[in-house]
Amino acid sequence: MPRIAIILGSGSDMEIADQIIKALDKFDEAHDLQMISAHRNPEELDRYMRESDALVFIAVAGLSAALPGAIAARTDRPVIGVPVAKKLGGLDALLSIVQMPPGVPVACVGIDNGTNAAHLAMRMLRMHDNT
Repeated sequence: MPRIAIILGSGSDMEIADQIIKALDKFDEAHDLQMISAHRNPEELDRYMRESDALVFIAVAGLSAALPGAIAARTDRPVIGVPVAKKLGGLDALLSIVQMPPGVPVACVGIDNGTNAAHLAMRMLRMHDNT
């Protein structure tokens, strides 16, 4: 069972996913990679969230960056958002991720910084391992 799920909003986010995977490989940490749009495939996202055993979710998204919030609304497990620079230098995605409503928390790393998302996920897992 992979403890980390990486979910991309679209195939154009694969470059960031590659950063995450490369960092997780250094920790020898298993992961599951999915491409599910919160807008185009909400039913598929619902199904995946119900069935996933992941302990931490990393959501990579640009533009409206709805994916991290959509995931956080479906789980009580930690969600890390990675904003992608598609428009406005990624500022639109960054602001979308950090301005979640109360009760729908999403951790956020820097724009295009998949490596930090992987490191943050590993720190979260270490806390889980120490309980």
